[in-house]
Amino acid sequence: MENVYRGLSYRGCPKQSCQLNVYDYLADIPGNAETTDLVEVQFKNTRKGYYHNSNNLPLEKGDVVAVEASPGHDIGTVTLTGKLVLLQIKRYPPKSMDDIKHIYRKVRPVDMEKYEEAKAREHETMIRSRQIAKDLGLEMKIGDVEYQGDGNKAIFYYIADGRVDFRQLIKVLAEAFHVRIEMKQIGARQEAGRIGGFGPCGRELCCTTWMRNFVSVGTPAARFQDLSPNPQKLAGQCAKLKCCMNFEVDQYVEASRRLPSREMPLETIDGTWYYFKADILSNMITYSTDKRVAANLTTISAERAKEIIAMNREGQKPDALDNSVKAAPAKPIDLAAQEDLTRFDSARKKKKKKKKRAGGEGRIEN
Repeated sequence: MENVYRGLSYRGCPKQSCQLNVYDYLADIPGNAETTDLVEVQFKNTRKGYYHNSNNLPLEKGDVVAVEASPGHDIGTVTLTGKLVLLQIKRYPPKSMDDIKHIYRKVRPVDMEKYEEAKAREHETMIRSRQIAKDLGLEMKIGDVEYQGDGNKAIFYYIADGRVDFRQLIKVLAEAFHVRIEMKQIGARQEAGRIGGFGPCGRELCCTTWMRNFVSVGTPAARFQDLSPNPQKLAGQCAKLKCCMNFEVDQYVEASRRLPSREMPLETIDGTWYYFKADILSNMITYSTDKRVAANLTTISAERAKEIIAMNREGQKPDALDNSVKAAPAKPIDLAAQEDLTRFDSARKKKKKKKKRAGGEGRIEN
């Protein structure tokens, strides 16, 4: 039963709650795991790392392992093995390949007990550390705390607009929690990715599911796509412009090059028409007879607009902006005049006659 076909790469997407999940489409290929000893391991939320499987452990996606840390060990979940790790490490290379640590073993019950104890302290530590930072007068916000698997170290993720001198803070935190302290600064987008959530599209946030590199988003991206300049609609949960505005802006820029200039009015015998709005992807433009207010709006294709512009340059004016022949509006249909209203009554009379005849024939037979 082990060789029963279960679909393409069924091991590539086991059920798990990890963020930044990668579908391993090479998982079912024989010998894929032996391609490299590098393994991708994910920790709390969006923190990932690459480790050497020097002990040749039979690891699969979803296994919980104990990995080398400084000091002690950490607990993480295997998210990728085999050849796909080599491709991932090219996209997000570590600072030095010599710094890649090793996987010790698969977790034991003792390791999981320490791990659960450490995780249970994270929320309380975050609340208390925020108060300590406030008492020290530091302009920073501690957004998350992550304990190492053995509980000997804690990473404090913070957000700050400027440079923060947290040397005194580290001393106070070390005395309060009796662990090694590491401070790591993150941005607003990274904080939203660690917290998670759903966007207005109804799907999980991109920064939570697959995005690891964040590109700055500018207001020109909204202008090219003719989006409403409403900050509340353009901003995401991180209070920054939505990353998805960058996904299609290149297509809109390329499509807008096929449209005539917005500053070019159209001259017809009826009058002068000014640009009002455009549906860039469908190549349709709406013009108005008033430069500032929507008046007598007429939508034409970009080809027709270019044709009129060429005629204006030659000193000619078309009769109308839209030269397409419009179909005459359909007249309302009077349903009552279609047929006689008593047609249903005549059908009922015929049915009653048939029933009477059938009843009479039955009595004659008896």
